[in-house]
Amino acid sequence: MRHFGHISPSVRKELFHQEPAEFTLASPARTLAAALGATLYSPATRPNLAADIRKQAGLGVVSMVLCLEDSISDSDVVDGEENLVRQFAELDAQGPDAAELPLLFIRIRTPEQISDLVRRLGGSVRNLAGFVLPKFTESRGTAFLDAVIEAQAVAGLPHLYAMPVLESPELLHLETRVEALAGISRTVNRYREHVLALRLGVTDFCSAYGLRRTPDMTAYDVQIVAGVIADVVNVLSRADGTGFTVTGPVWEYFRSQQRLFKPQLRRSPFLEEGVEDLRTTLIEHDLDGLLREIELDRANGLTGKTCIHPAHVTPVHALSVVSHEEFSDAQDILRPERGGGGVLRSAYTNKMNEVKPHRAWAERTMQRAEAFGVAREEVGFVDLLTAGLQV
Repeated sequence: MRHFGHISPSVRKELFHQEPAEFTLASPARTLAAALGATLYSPATRPNLAADIRKQAGLGVVSMVLCLEDSISDSDVVDGEENLVRQFAELDAQGPDAAELPLLFIRIRTPEQISDLVRRLGGSVRNLAGFVLPKFTESRGTAFLDAVIEAQAVAGLPHLYAMPVLESPELLHLETRVEALAGISRTVNRYREHVLALRLGVTDFCSAYGLRRTPDMTAYDVQIVAGVIADVVNVLSRADGTGFTVTGPVWEYFRSQQRLFKPQLRRSPFLEEGVEDLRTTLIEHDLDGLLREIELDRANGLTGKTCIHPAHVTPVHALSVVSHEEFSDAQDILRPERGGGGVLRSAYTNKMNEVKPHRAWAERTMQRAEAFGVAREEVGFVDLLTAGLQV
């Protein structure tokens, strides 16, 4: 699979200076973590889940979470498990090649569900990338991660990944946050090769204080949430080789709401491209707030995003593509002859590139370029978004 693989090769050639690379479940964990993109969540109880997965793959989705936790009621867990077993068997029967499927994860409630589901999935477990671990803390995490390792061995799989969700009150409350983060860090570092990425449960953070952001506001406008995100990145996503990929929070809105504030989506890029109608559609569906939050995610050290609606996927991916200017800067910074440091004017002659301080940024940019591609010099976000939405 590859990002933007759902659009025609001829269109990709027009859009990309460097096309997104192909990857599979067997690719290195570093590659998969960078390529998660918009991870689409779906309740495990959906009766046509196998067909839904195939459909979303055809629309550009490359990672999905099939949820047995908060998205379904307690009384539906048994039915959800049975449905997952049936749907995985159906996917497996449609063809042996898992490369056509998104990376599939199951969000469970207890460690015991991991071994039980792997056993019940049988041969179709080959299509499973791993498990999402809810309300992850040091005290809860070890049992979850041990269960993942044991299930991988029992199933004979080369890889079975874990994605812990950071959403517990201990992480939110100021008096327990430092120790909670230290405990999570100790735990995930012990199991580093099995932890693909860390996910943020911002809805649970808001719930602890009876808060809910409006479509006009990003997670970073809710200061208590922004503070937690900053601390998580500080401890768990450092660029010194010790960090993990931390994904962006969910955007809850997908229908038009009464707007209190003016739209956040600038008119000029759409006027230049002659697609004002697209801008209007994005605003009507409250996606201008999503676009701003995606930009703030990356500015604050987050990669990818949790999504609960297919309409959110293409904007996340379009904004993840590396611009030609970013790519040019990163290339210049990483040239072997620049190993000693120094300062140079960017090829676009609009900024200073300082080799040593900007090196970690350049390395992350090149990693993103491999996963999402590099746009041609004249290609912007609107072009990428339009191409993705036309399929």
